[in-house]
Amino acid sequence: MLVDWFTVAAQAINFLILVWLLNRYLYRPILHAIDEREKKIAAELADADAKRAEAKQERDEFERKNDEFDQQRAALLSKATEEAATERTRLLDDATKAADELATKRRDALETEQKDLSEEISRRTHQEVFALTRKTLSDLASVDLEKRMCDVFTDRLRSLDGEVRQELSAATENGKQSTRVRSAFALPTEQRSQIQTALNEMMSADVPIQFDAEPNLISGIELTVNGKKMAWSVNGYLENAEAGITSSP
Repeated sequence: MLVDWFTVAAQAINFLILVWLLNRYLYRPILHAIDEREKKIAAELADADAKRAEAKQERDEFERKNDEFDQQRAALLSKATEEAATERTRLLDDATKAADELATKRRDALETEQKDLSEEISRRTHQEVFALTRKTLSDLASVDLEKRMCDVFTDRLRSLDGEVRQELSAATENGKQSTRVRSAFALPTEQRSQIQTALNEMMSADVPIQFDAEPNLISGIELTVNGKKMAWSVNGYLENAEAGITSSP
């Protein structure tokens, strides 16, 4: 029997084409649909399992919260009872403490008032003492005492240290017409010349001086050169002593 190979080849080709067409347009869509369906079913099953697990978790959480609530209620009741007793004790302690603090404040206020009164009495006593001292020294002041003061003052001028001497000299150069000498009594010509000579020697120049009488100095002499002041008087000592006593605690 003769085989028609052309026919066989044509049939084989037709078969392959048929298989490809069936796979392309029939089997593959069917398999894809089956896979998608299986995936959907698996997802729904997983979602159902998740919801069951979530429901169980919520139920367990609810039961746990109920247990905690019961425990907290019992604890709160016990705590409230304990706090009530503690608060009662605290209020009693606060009342006692407030009474003690009030007594302490009243005692401190009395001590402060007594201290202020003592300080005021002491301050007024100091003022009266210094005022009386000033008046006494003013009454005792005389021309002879002023002469001795003038001698001491000129000695101090000649013994000034370099820094103070330089400051007074510079002030004199800036304004020679503003040099003033004040004293408790009007100085006689001899004492004025004595001071003029001492100042000229210190400044190494002739310095015009304005002499004034100032009773408040109380036995003393004050030199002012363009705002720079050098004084030596009993009143100055009294003021320094009074300031020291006033500033001391």
